[in-house]
Amino acid sequence: MKLAFGRTVDEKVSNMTFWIANLIGLALAYLLGATPTGYLAGKLLKGIDIREHGSKSTGATNVLRTLGTVPGIAVLLIDLLKGVAAILVVRWLCAWLYASPSIAPPAGLDQLAWTPWAVCLAGLAAVVGHSRSVWLGFTGGKSAAAGLGVLLAMSWPVGLGAAVAFVLIVAVFRLVSLGSMLAALTAIGLAWGLPHPLPYRLLVVAGGLYVIWLHRANVQRLLAGTEPRLGQRAASGV
Repeated sequence: MKLAFGRTVDEKVSNMTFWIANLIGLALAYLLGATPTGYLAGKLLKGIDIREHGSKSTGATNVLRTLGTVPGIAVLLIDLLKGVAAILVVRWLCAWLYASPSIAPPAGLDQLAWTPWAVCLAGLAAVVGHSRSVWLGFTGGKSAAAGLGVLLAMSWPVGLGAAVAFVLIVAVFRLVSLGSMLAALTAIGLAWGLPHPLPYRLLVVAGGLYVIWLHRANVQRLLAGTEPRLGQRAASGV
């Protein structure tokens, strides 16, 4: 009886440790996404709050217009890496948890079943973190670059397809917002057209629709013909 009781207690503690570790991983993914790259660039390079300039966004497009080409490209790459890092950290964490002899996942929850869901949640956390950064009073950018990083780390064919769509649209129309939204739609189509686990598909749909929702003001300007093109200064939010 004591042995059985002790084993039950140990299993409960081990299961709890598993879920706590996953919550920590989710928090790390959010904090990676929430790192305010554009805001820090404004403060470090010009001593300004970039949220008070241009489109008021902390994203790479506003950094490009406000601070210049090199800072804009640097912020874009770092934001991409934030999304990549969030996925890699959680994948590593899942592998470590299932390999650890002192941590037991709940019965029936094998690594192949849980890891895609953990990756899905981490991707969403990073995307939301970029646009709702705890360090900036839950403001931020439009999550396109961080979302692309998530896609590239989660499924490189989907990420590459989205990146190609973005580049083509921006090259032809010079509209970054249109490129971001059509890239999100491209990713959704590829995620459902290619063989992927259900959690990955749900992540791409949720993340893609979220990015499009963040661009709702841009949609109004696109319809009105007032959306600034790449190389023009923005009067308000891009």
